[in-house]
Amino acid sequence: MAEDPESGGEKSEDPSSRKLGKAREEGQVAKSNEIPSVFVLLGAAMALWASAFHMYNNLIQVFHFNYNFEKIPAFTQVEVVELLIVHAQKIFFICLPLFVGVYLLALLSNVAQVGFVISWKAIEPKFSKLDPINGFKQKFSSRAVVEFVKTLVKVGVITIVVYYAIKGEFADIARLYDNSVGQILLFLLKVSFWIFIKVCLIMIVVALLDYAYQKWKFLEDQKMTKKEVKDETKQTEGDPMIKSRIRQLQLEAARKRMMADVPEADVVVTNPTRLAVALKYDGMKMDAPVVVAKGAGPVAKNIRRIARENDVPLVEDKQLARNLYSIVDIGGEVPIEYYQAIAEVLAYVYKLKNSQ
Repeated sequence: MAEDPESGGEKSEDPSSRKLGKAREEGQVAKSNEIPSVFVLLGAAMALWASAFHMYNNLIQVFHFNYNFEKIPAFTQVEVVELLIVHAQKIFFICLPLFVGVYLLALLSNVAQVGFVISWKAIEPKFSKLDPINGFKQKFSSRAVVEFVKTLVKVGVITIVVYYAIKGEFADIARLYDNSVGQILLFLLKVSFWIFIKVCLIMIVVALLDYAYQKWKFLEDQKMTKKEVKDETKQTEGDPMIKSRIRQLQLEAARKRMMADVPEADVVVTNPTRLAVALKYDGMKMDAPVVVAKGAGPVAKNIRRIARENDVPLVEDKQLARNLYSIVDIGGEVPIEYYQAIAEVLAYVYKLKNSQ
């Protein structure tokens, strides 16, 4: 893999969606020119077949108009120009179905590859395109070499197919002199049709292989260095160090809010020193006991300290403390399966308070 001197490092990372989107805006997409060629070839054949009757009738009318003279006309220069304009319009409308069919299929083949996208950056004038040195380099780039080899292979294969198709008909061609003009035309149409079918099949295979290559080449060209990935991450998500500091401050703020709720708790269930879970229950306002604070290690120690300072009872229950710490979030209600255990703890706390 070649190194990118501008970004510093080897392009070993897959392109991000942001870079692919930017490339798409600039008109850089994975696209094969062979697919539109196949579609245009097939589209032209189908449009010609579908509009053959229309074209035939209109051409017959044009010939009748031009060759059905009662006398030799004497045209002026203006009349000649007008006649050329009229015939140009007629030829245009005769061929219009063919043009429309080919244009639509060429458009659809490109949309099928890359979707519908309009990139003004791709068509805006750039003085760098007039640089003869860059133009010379592009002529001998790896992409240009691949295109040249692909063209040679395509022309060679098509030539071989056409040669063997005609060679197989040599025996019949030798006997054409004894046939009528209509039979000769039918024979030529039959041979041409089968040559067309075989060429189209080869073009389809070439187009699919070329599309796969163009997509692979595009993704290879869009690969990023590790530095580019880091820079893009900073631009889109912010500096990781700053984000880490923000998360740390958010956790500290949340911990302070949690500690402020400890004095309002009814009881703190401990494990006995590693875990601490503060519970509060108000039968008039709550459907179930709520975990107002919880923590492990130093946080649990701090919860126990605040509880002692505010005369909140501490009850040791290792299993209950572990379950509540791992299952219930801060501010969450205690699950129904722990109601019995919590009720016994609260009953003990209330009894303790009443005895004082």
